[in-house]
Amino acid sequence: MAIPFRTVALIGRYKSRDVAAPLARLGRYLVRSGCTVLIDSETAASSGVGQFPVVSFDQIGKRADLAVILGGDGSLLSAARELAPHGTPLVGINQGRLGFTTDIALASMQESMAAILAGDFKAERRAMVDVRVRRGKAELIHTVGLNDAVVSKGATGRLIEMRVSIDGAFVYDLRSDGLIMSTPTGSTAYALSSNGPILHPGVSGFALVPICPHTLSNRPITIPDRCKVQIDMVSAIEAKLNVDGQPQADLLAGDRVCLRRSRHTVRFIHPPGYDYFEMLRVKLHWSESAL
Repeated sequence: MAIPFRTVALIGRYKSRDVAAPLARLGRYLVRSGCTVLIDSETAASSGVGQFPVVSFDQIGKRADLAVILGGDGSLLSAARELAPHGTPLVGINQGRLGFTTDIALASMQESMAAILAGDFKAERRAMVDVRVRRGKAELIHTVGLNDAVVSKGATGRLIEMRVSIDGAFVYDLRSDGLIMSTPTGSTAYALSSNGPILHPGVSGFALVPICPHTLSNRPITIPDRCKVQIDMVSAIEAKLNVDGQPQADLLAGDRVCLRRSRHTVRFIHPPGYDYFEMLRVKLHWSESAL
């Protein structure tokens, strides 16, 4: 059977030398398996692994059939944002903590990659959120996120005020520590810790989750992912916009944050035996016996 992924790119945890040995070992295995192996330039610089052609993310997007991320969820989120315009499939090997999206254990990476190269895998597409910030007639920010977009208070600790609309219809005025718009992928991240719902990746929806709202009846809501969400900043002392945990903009009163489903999706490649509910059960410690 032909190998479905002939050119494989390796991407390691940001500025981590701990990934050097497993990255080199995986790269050598892939070469022996008949693959052309590329390595991300930042990964090569920080890990010292340089025996494979060193390329930029743009070149990975143009040349690679598969990108393997060795790190944690943050590493995969970063790679997803970079590679989404190219449609490059991603597979994650967990060297972080929780590993909601990096679902191959480091100890079994070779066996899992062998199965994937043999065509034994599950492919899944995940929605992304398109994020724009407008100040007057100017567009300050345009980016995408796989997990979430978060408007939050700054270091002063004062509540911020927002006017939230969906498809042009007024929803509420919100005074809170912030507001999360989460994709199904991000529903097990910041949104979950703010009492948001868990959304199965197959659900075509987003969750709007207030962070510590002043009015306790402001509850999380799930909306269809075809909706357009508009957040108008009313009071925004040191307010921030973060996308996938990365700072994007300092917000001022009068700024408008526009959120909608991105035209880009992320294609995950899962190893044999992957089960979403088993992942939740293990990561969230469900079904454990009481002490």
